Amino acid sequence: MKAFMDIGANREFKLSEAVLIYRSGGGGAFASLHKAEQTEDGAPYLAAGGPLTTAFVRTLAEGLGARTKPEIFPETVLARTPDLLVWWSPPQRRVMFFGGTDDEARKLNGLIFPHPAIIFMVAGKDLFVRSLATASRPVGNSPLKTAPYWNTDSRGLVCPGTMRLPSGSAVCSIPNWEAAYFESEFTHAAGAVRLTSYPSGFVALWRKLAGRKRFPVRYLTDAGETLEEFAARGADR
Repeated sequence: MKAFMDIGANREFKLSEAVLIYRSGGGGAFASLHKAEQTEDGAPYLAAGGPLTTAFVRTLAEGLGARTKPEIFPETVLARTPDLLVWWSPPQRRVMFFGGTDDEARKLNGLIFPHPAIIFMVAGKDLFVRSLATASRPVGNSPLKTAPYWNTDSRGLVCPGTMRLPSGSAVCSIPNWEAAYFESEFTHAAGAVRLTSYPSGFVALWRKLAGRKRFPVRYLTDAGETLEEFAARGADR
Protein backbone atom coordinates (compact mmCIF):
# COMPACT_ATOMS: atom_id res chain seq x y z
CA MET A 1 0.00 0.00 0.00
CA LYS A 2 1.32 3.41 -0.91
CA ALA A 3 0.72 6.06 1.75
CA PHE A 4 1.16 9.82 1.49
CA MET A 5 1.39 12.27 4.36
CA ASP A 6 1.66 16.04 4.35
CA ILE A 7 4.09 17.30 6.98
CA GLY A 8 3.26 20.94 7.63
CA ALA A 9 5.20 23.57 9.51
CA ASN A 10 2.79 23.37 12.47
CA ARG A 11 3.15 19.62 12.96
CA GLU A 12 5.64 17.88 15.19
CA PHE A 13 6.07 14.12 15.00
CA LYS A 14 7.54 12.07 17.85
CA LEU A 15 8.30 8.39 18.09
CA SER A 16 5.33 6.86 19.90
CA GLU A 17 5.19 3.14 19.19
CA ALA A 18 6.96 0.49 17.15
CA VAL A 19 5.83 -2.78 15.64
CA LEU A 20 8.35 -5.64 15.60
CA ILE A 21 7.76 -8.54 13.23
CA TYR A 22 9.27 -11.97 13.87
CA ARG A 23 9.38 -14.64 11.16
CA SER A 24 10.12 -18.35 11.37
CA GLY A 25 11.85 -20.47 8.78
CA GLY A 26 8.57 -22.23 8.07
CA GLY A 27 6.85 -19.06 6.90
CA GLY A 28 5.02 -18.21 10.12
CA ALA A 29 5.06 -14.70 11.56
CA PHE A 30 4.33 -12.92 14.85
CA ALA A 31 4.09 -9.20 15.55
CA SER A 32 4.36 -7.31 18.83
CA LEU A 33 3.60 -3.70 19.72
CA HIS A 34 6.10 -1.73 21.81
CA LYS A 35 5.67 1.68 23.40
CA ALA A 36 8.53 4.11 22.88
CA GLU A 37 10.04 5.37 26.15
CA GLN A 38 12.93 7.71 26.94
CA THR A 39 15.88 7.37 29.27
CA GLU A 40 16.77 10.14 31.70
CA ASP A 41 19.05 11.73 29.12
CA GLY A 42 16.31 11.67 26.47
CA ALA A 43 17.47 8.68 24.43
CA PRO A 44 14.55 6.63 23.06
CA TYR A 45 14.14 2.92 23.74
CA LEU A 46 11.40 0.36 23.26
CA ALA A 47 9.52 -0.93 26.27
CA ALA A 48 8.38 -4.51 26.67
CA GLY A 49 6.05 -5.55 23.90
CA GLY A 50 2.50 -6.74 23.89
CA PRO A 51 0.33 -8.53 21.34
CA LEU A 52 -0.67 -6.60 18.25
CA THR A 53 -4.43 -6.11 18.27
CA THR A 54 -6.75 -6.04 15.28
CA ALA A 55 -8.04 -2.65 16.41
CA PHE A 56 -4.54 -1.15 16.33
CA VAL A 57 -3.80 -2.56 12.88
CA ARG A 58 -7.08 -1.14 11.57
CA THR A 59 -6.35 2.28 13.07
CA LEU A 60 -2.84 2.26 11.62
CA ALA A 61 -4.04 1.23 8.17
CA GLU A 62 -6.74 3.88 8.15
CA GLY A 63 -4.27 6.56 9.19
CA LEU A 64 -1.68 5.62 6.59
CA GLY A 65 -4.28 5.24 3.88
CA ALA A 66 -6.03 8.53 4.53
CA ARG A 67 -4.30 10.13 1.53
CA THR A 68 -3.96 7.07 -0.67
CA LYS A 69 -5.25 7.82 -4.15
CA PRO A 70 -7.93 5.39 -5.36
CA GLU A 71 -7.13 3.29 -8.40
CA ILE A 72 -9.99 2.71 -10.83
CA PHE A 73 -9.91 -0.79 -12.30
CA PRO A 74 -10.98 -1.45 -15.88
CA GLU A 75 -13.37 -4.32 -16.52
CA THR A 76 -10.49 -6.52 -17.69
CA VAL A 77 -8.86 -6.67 -14.23
CA LEU A 78 -9.77 -9.87 -12.35
CA ALA A 79 -7.56 -9.77 -9.23
CA ARG A 80 -5.10 -7.34 -7.68
CA THR A 81 -2.70 -7.23 -4.71
CA PRO A 82 0.47 -5.15 -4.27
CA ASP A 83 2.50 -8.00 -5.85
CA LEU A 84 -0.07 -9.62 -8.14
CA LEU A 85 -2.13 -8.54 -11.14
CA VAL A 86 -4.53 -10.80 -13.04
CA TRP A 87 -6.51 -9.68 -16.08
CA TRP A 88 -8.13 -11.09 -19.17
CA SER A 89 -7.97 -10.10 -22.81
CA PRO A 90 -10.96 -10.87 -25.08
CA PRO A 91 -10.50 -12.85 -28.31
CA GLN A 92 -8.81 -10.76 -30.98
CA ARG A 93 -6.44 -10.85 -33.92
CA ARG A 94 -2.76 -10.18 -33.25
CA VAL A 95 0.55 -10.30 -35.06
CA MET A 96 2.85 -13.12 -33.94
CA PHE A 97 6.59 -13.56 -34.30
CA PHE A 98 8.31 -16.93 -34.53
CA GLY A 99 12.01 -17.64 -34.09
CA GLY A 100 14.11 -20.61 -33.11
CA THR A 101 15.16 -23.53 -35.26
CA ASP A 102 11.81 -24.64 -36.72
CA ASP A 103 11.86 -23.57 -40.38
CA GLU A 104 8.10 -24.06 -40.83
CA ALA A 105 7.33 -21.87 -37.82
CA ARG A 106 9.64 -19.10 -39.01
CA LYS A 107 7.66 -18.93 -42.26
CA LEU A 108 4.72 -17.68 -40.16
CA ASN A 109 6.74 -14.84 -38.65
CA GLY A 110 4.95 -11.46 -38.73
CA LEU A 111 1.56 -12.78 -39.88
CA ILE A 112 -1.78 -11.96 -38.24
CA PHE A 113 -3.63 -14.70 -36.36
CA PRO A 114 -6.87 -14.99 -34.36
CA HIS A 115 -6.39 -15.65 -30.65
CA PRO A 116 -8.65 -17.01 -27.92
CA ALA A 117 -9.44 -15.05 -24.77
CA ILE A 118 -6.29 -14.95 -22.65
CA ILE A 119 -5.72 -14.72 -18.90
CA PHE A 120 -2.53 -12.89 -17.94
CA MET A 121 -1.01 -12.95 -14.46
CA VAL A 122 1.99 -10.95 -13.28
CA ALA A 123 3.30 -12.36 -9.99
CA GLY A 124 6.40 -10.55 -8.79
CA LYS A 125 8.56 -10.35 -11.92
CA ASP A 126 7.08 -13.44 -13.60
CA LEU A 127 4.40 -13.59 -16.28
CA PHE A 128 1.90 -16.46 -16.50
CA VAL A 129 -0.70 -17.03 -19.23
CA ARG A 130 -3.76 -19.23 -19.60
CA SER A 131 -6.60 -19.16 -22.12
CA LEU A 132 -10.39 -19.45 -22.11
CA ALA A 133 -12.83 -21.38 -24.25
CA THR A 134 -15.39 -18.58 -23.91
CA ALA A 135 -15.40 -14.94 -24.95
CA SER A 136 -16.99 -13.57 -21.77
CA ARG A 137 -15.38 -12.21 -18.61
CA PRO A 138 -14.46 -15.17 -16.38
CA VAL A 139 -15.42 -15.69 -12.73
CA GLY A 140 -13.65 -17.52 -9.92
CA ASN A 141 -14.81 -21.02 -10.85
CA SER A 142 -14.26 -20.59 -14.60
CA PRO A 143 -12.16 -23.50 -15.94
CA LEU A 144 -8.97 -22.41 -17.64
CA LYS A 145 -7.30 -23.77 -20.75
CA THR A 146 -3.62 -24.06 -21.57
CA ALA A 147 -2.37 -21.05 -23.51
CA PRO A 148 -1.62 -22.35 -27.03
CA TYR A 149 1.80 -20.72 -27.26
CA TRP A 150 5.42 -21.75 -27.24
CA ASN A 151 7.69 -20.41 -24.46
CA THR A 152 5.03 -21.40 -21.88
CA ASP A 153 5.33 -24.36 -19.49
CA SER A 154 2.66 -26.53 -17.87
CA ARG A 155 2.16 -23.99 -15.05
CA GLY A 156 1.57 -21.20 -17.53
CA LEU A 157 4.93 -19.62 -16.67
CA VAL A 158 6.39 -17.72 -19.62
CA CYS A 159 10.05 -18.07 -20.51
CA PRO A 160 10.90 -14.40 -21.18
CA GLY A 161 13.32 -15.04 -24.05
CA THR A 162 13.38 -11.86 -26.15
CA MET A 163 10.71 -10.12 -24.06
CA ARG A 164 11.42 -6.65 -22.77
CA LEU A 165 9.79 -7.03 -19.37
CA PRO A 166 7.89 -4.02 -18.02
CA SER A 167 8.61 -2.98 -14.46
CA GLY A 168 5.95 -3.48 -11.81
CA SER A 169 2.39 -4.74 -11.86
CA ALA A 170 0.35 -1.55 -11.79
CA VAL A 171 -2.93 -1.62 -13.71
CA CYS A 172 -1.56 1.01 -16.09
CA SER A 173 1.17 -1.48 -17.11
CA ILE A 174 -1.30 -3.95 -18.65
CA PRO A 175 -0.84 -2.74 -22.26
CA ASN A 176 2.93 -2.90 -21.80
CA TRP A 177 2.83 -6.52 -20.59
CA GLU A 178 0.60 -7.62 -23.47
CA ALA A 179 2.78 -5.81 -26.00
CA ALA A 180 5.96 -7.29 -24.51
CA TYR A 181 4.49 -10.79 -24.75
CA PHE A 182 3.24 -10.64 -28.32
CA GLU A 183 6.13 -8.58 -29.67
CA SER A 184 8.61 -11.23 -28.52
CA GLU A 185 9.51 -14.33 -30.51
CA PHE A 186 7.85 -17.68 -29.85
CA THR A 187 10.77 -20.06 -30.22
CA HIS A 188 10.29 -23.39 -28.45
CA ALA A 189 8.03 -25.70 -26.46
CA ALA A 190 8.72 -25.28 -22.74
CA GLY A 191 8.64 -28.68 -21.08
CA ALA A 192 6.14 -31.52 -21.37
CA VAL A 193 2.94 -29.58 -21.97
CA ARG A 194 0.28 -30.29 -24.59
CA LEU A 195 -0.38 -26.87 -26.11
CA THR A 196 -3.16 -27.93 -28.48
CA SER A 197 -5.24 -30.96 -29.42
CA TYR A 198 -5.06 -30.11 -33.12
CA PRO A 199 -4.33 -33.46 -34.84
CA SER A 200 -1.43 -32.17 -36.93
CA GLY A 201 0.27 -30.34 -34.09
CA PHE A 202 1.20 -26.85 -32.96
CA VAL A 203 2.86 -25.41 -36.08
CA ALA A 204 0.18 -26.84 -38.38
CA LEU A 205 -2.53 -25.19 -36.28
CA TRP A 206 -1.00 -21.74 -36.55
CA ARG A 207 -0.29 -22.25 -40.25
CA LYS A 208 -4.00 -22.98 -40.74
CA LEU A 209 -5.01 -19.92 -38.69
CA ALA A 210 -2.93 -17.34 -40.55
CA GLY A 211 -5.30 -14.64 -41.79
CA ARG A 212 -8.39 -16.26 -40.23
CA LYS A 213 -10.87 -14.42 -38.00
CA ARG A 214 -11.62 -16.82 -35.13
CA PHE A 215 -9.54 -19.20 -33.06
CA PRO A 216 -11.10 -22.72 -32.91
CA VAL A 217 -11.37 -23.12 -29.12
CA ARG A 218 -12.16 -26.84 -29.48
CA TYR A 219 -8.42 -27.33 -29.94
CA LEU A 220 -7.52 -25.81 -26.56
CA THR A 221 -6.41 -28.26 -23.86
CA ASP A 222 -7.52 -28.25 -20.22
CA ALA A 223 -5.19 -26.51 -17.77
CA GLY A 224 -6.64 -28.43 -14.83
CA GLU A 225 -7.40 -25.39 -12.69
CA THR A 226 -9.93 -22.61 -12.26
CA LEU A 227 -9.31 -18.89 -12.34
CA GLU A 228 -9.47 -18.76 -8.54
CA GLU A 229 -6.88 -21.55 -8.21
CA PHE A 230 -4.65 -19.90 -10.79
CA ALA A 231 -4.70 -16.55 -8.98
CA ALA A 232 -4.17 -18.21 -5.58
CA ARG A 233 -1.13 -20.02 -6.93
CA GLY A 234 0.34 -16.73 -8.07
CA ALA A 235 -0.35 -15.08 -4.72
CA ASP A 236 1.42 -17.92 -2.88
CA ARG A 237 4.70 -17.48 -4.76
